[in-house]
Amino acid sequence: MRTPLIGHTSHGLRVATVATPGVETVAVALHAETGARFEAAADNGLAHLFEHMVFKGTQRRSARAIAEEIEDVGGSLNAWTSRDVTVFHARLLARDLPLGIDIIADLVTAPRFDPEDLEREKQVVLQELGEARDTPDDIVFDHLQEAAFPGQAIGRSILGSEDSLARLGVADLHDWLARHYRNGNLTLVVAGKIDHDAVMRLAEVAFPHGGDAPAPALEPLHFAPGRFADARRSDQAQLTSGYPAPGHHDLAHDAAALFTLAAGGGMSSRLFQEVREARGLAYSISAATTAYADGGLMSVHAATARGDAPAARDLIDRVLAETAVSLQPEELARAKAQAVASLLMALESPQGQGDYLARQLLVHRRWVPAAEVVRRIEAVTVEAARAAGAAMLASAPARAEIGALRRAPRQAA
Repeated sequence: MRTPLIGHTSHGLRVATVATPGVETVAVALHAETGARFEAAADNGLAHLFEHMVFKGTQRRSARAIAEEIEDVGGSLNAWTSRDVTVFHARLLARDLPLGIDIIADLVTAPRFDPEDLEREKQVVLQELGEARDTPDDIVFDHLQEAAFPGQAIGRSILGSEDSLARLGVADLHDWLARHYRNGNLTLVVAGKIDHDAVMRLAEVAFPHGGDAPAPALEPLHFAPGRFADARRSDQAQLTSGYPAPGHHDLAHDAAALFTLAAGGGMSSRLFQEVREARGLAYSISAATTAYADGGLMSVHAATARGDAPAARDLIDRVLAETAVSLQPEELARAKAQAVASLLMALESPQGQGDYLARQLLVHRRWVPAAEVVRRIEAVTVEAARAAGAAMLASAPARAEIGALRRAPRQAA
């Protein structure tokens, strides 16, 4: 990956580009440093609803025109909302870059927010919410987030709820736009067959609204060993457990991520080998870490038979504890290889390079070469990985389970 070029327009928009040799396409993404974590409790779901609503039309384009213009040139356009960032992204041929930047800018600088469109789109989001609730292996992670961070914005669902969505109106959308979509809160990233100066000129015209809005107050996260249980009867139970993990800037972040990979990051991991292969207690099992600026969450997920849930739960706890004590050098080396390969493979496309560049700028406020990340990964020792695992496991876990028995069934006499 080449060294990117980073600049600012006269209106305060940060623009970062990286040229990718040998391609004829571009990946364009606008990253807004806002998401569900910035919502008040009464506004839960607003960040996600805003993302939906900008596609319903702008001052210059109808919803149909947005779709047709991007697809007339063979491109694609989409968006997603997380707890701390909202991203609007497009893939196009390089010759159509001006259109891609113009459409994305149009979405977030001049959305129409028609009241009738809002009521219809609320129904769409409610259908999305219903689909998630009907998918246990999806919604269980929302329940785990809430159990781990109860009463906090970071613990609430990104989709919101029926009650919170019903309260949201056009004025709330305009307020969210004014507070969170000033240029100082946005980063435009373009990767592929591009010229940096050309991108800067396009951005200068497309994003004319300068200045910084006051930084929204961010509630510090506080982990708690909460519990959620949905005892619905089903053939398969969804088990999750969560532990406090280091944030992006914590010195133990890399060690914790590698511990988690070794414990449950693949088919060779201890959890997969012990819970699935040796005991047959789960169809799928995995572990992952999610990091934020001020903390994180290590989560373990298993899909198991309802009657096997108590045994699977106990075995997962035991395997995690044993890994923190006896993680071996060869296991850590395998986790390092997985982490490095995942990083470098992702950088083989313009989309991957743009995503990586944006993540470094938003998290670290600077360009971090992949080689620097690789060096950090390789420098983690077995002792550091064990210590990071033990530190996470020192807390009682948060748990969210759907369709699980709490105790093993009694054996017939």
